[in-house]
Amino acid sequence: MNLEAYLARIGLDRPPPPTLAGLRMVHRAHLLAIPYENLDVQLGRPLTTAPEEAFEKIVSRGRGGWCYEMNGLLGWALGELGFHVTRATGAVVRSLKGEAAEGNHLVLRVELPEGIYLADVGFGDGPRDPIPVSVGAFESAGFVFSLSRVDDAWWRFSNDPRGGAPNFDFNLAPADEALLSDRCIMLQTSEQSPFVQNLVAQRHTADGIAILRGRVLRRLTPAATDECEIADAGELIRTLSDVFGLDVPEVATLWPRIVARHDEVLAQKRAQR
Repeated sequence: MNLEAYLARIGLDRPPPPTLAGLRMVHRAHLLAIPYENLDVQLGRPLTTAPEEAFEKIVSRGRGGWCYEMNGLLGWALGELGFHVTRATGAVVRSLKGEAAEGNHLVLRVELPEGIYLADVGFGDGPRDPIPVSVGAFESAGFVFSLSRVDDAWWRFSNDPRGGAPNFDFNLAPADEALLSDRCIMLQTSEQSPFVQNLVAQRHTADGIAILRGRVLRRLTPAATDECEIADAGELIRTLSDVFGLDVPEVATLWPRIVARHDEVLAQKRAQR
C-alpha cells in the first residue's frame, strides 16, 4: 500500500496536513474521484473488509467499492497522514431492523482539536464533507442531512429525503472486526441482501450525485432530479464508463437479471397501490 498512489488516485499532488481542513480536502477528493459500486457482489466475486484488498482494487485497478472498501481505504490513508482515526460500527436502517443491522456499515471516527468528526465516503449518497458529531441539521453541497441521539451509545444520521437509504445509526466505539466481517459476507451472499438483489453505482459530481440502481439512472442536484431508464446492456456499459468511470464490460452478462429485478419491483409497486 502506497500513500502517494492513493493521493494520485483522488487527484491530490501532496499530502494534506492532519487538520480539519486537511480532512475535508481528502474526504471531498475521495468522493469526487472514486465511485461507490457493488459490481463485484453482482458478479459473484468475494470481497473482504481488509484495507489491503480495497487498495489493490480501488487504487491499483481503478475501481470503486462499497462501504467496507471505501471507508477501509480512507481510514488507512488518514492514519498514514497522521490523523487519529478509529474504525467504528454503522448500522443502515437499524431504525427498522434493530440489532440485525449492526455492522452492515463501516464508518470512521476522527478526533481533531475541534472535536469528533464522522468520516464516511462509503454511504454512496451521503455528505461530501466529514460530519461534526453533534445534534442538528446541516447542509453539504446543497443537500440537507441531520444527526440525532438514539441513546447513550448510538447516534442516527438521517439522509437527504431524495437519497437512497433513509438513515443509519453509528456507534463511535471501536468496531468489532469479526462482526464487520460476518456482515460483509452476509451482504454479498444472502438472497435478502439489497446488494445481491440490485446493481448499484453512485458518484458525487461537480453539481450533485449520480445514482444507478438496476436499470434506472437518477441525477440529483440541490434544485432538481432527473431520471431515465437504461435501454440495453450496451447502454449500461457505456453509462458505467461515462458517468461512473467504471470499465467493467463483463457486467453486460448481468443484463437479463437486472431487467427481471426491475420488472419485479414495478409489479410490487403496482400491487401496493
